[in-house]
Amino acid sequence: MPLSEITAMHVLIASSVTALCTGLGVIPFFFVSNISKMMLGVGNAIAAGLMLGASIGLSWEAGSISMGKLAIGLALGVALVLLTDALLPVAEPGQHLGQLSAVDFRKVLIILVVMTAHSFAEGIGVGVSFGGRDGLGDLISTAIAIHNIPEGIAISLVLIPRGFSKLKASLWSIFSSLPQPLMAVPAFLFVLMFKPLLPIGLGLAAGAMFYMVFFELLPESIQNTSRLTAGGVLVASTAAMLLFQSLL
Repeated sequence: MPLSEITAMHVLIASSVTALCTGLGVIPFFFVSNISKMMLGVGNAIAAGLMLGASIGLSWEAGSISMGKLAIGLALGVALVLLTDALLPVAEPGQHLGQLSAVDFRKVLIILVVMTAHSFAEGIGVGVSFGGRDGLGDLISTAIAIHNIPEGIAISLVLIPRGFSKLKASLWSIFSSLPQPLMAVPAFLFVLMFKPLLPIGLGLAAGAMFYMVFFELLPESIQNTSRLTAGGVLVASTAAMLLFQSLL
């Protein structure tokens, strides 16, 4: 669509579609019934690999704009996870919060916070791209919509083995992407103001996900499988995610 014909409503619709695509990540779980401890470990490794691949892609994109702002964003991302973890109550063995143990509740909440922060950066990216050259916004929003599906898989891999229904996992996945339409429209309307923030936002999302991979998902995967299995699945899923991004 020509740049002169793009309106805020067009940006809102396009960014809302990208958010809804995150909910499609639950589809593979319609073909899986019982999730064993081994499958949980492999699932965590796959989620870690998908997030690691996404983080590398975000870091590359942010670094190509500004290495300094990337560094600031990475530090803010790690700080966000640490702050979230510090603000949560200490998980005592045997405690339960609804259908989740206290430990699982912390993990679920942290990954939702991380993926929601990630979506803020993607929303800015969509809005800024619609304020660029002709056709760029449609290209970027389509790429992010497709990219959101494996992100939805990563979220579902954490939620469903912990007792969430497929519907709830899909809805929480979509919820984590709601910042995309919320941020895309302001970023489109005030592109000159938001553009300098893009590499910081991308770095923040990457930093938060790097932390989740190496300090949450991968250690738990090793506990439920083995170092060899967890490492192999991590490398394979990271490579798949990087290949997927390169094709976009």
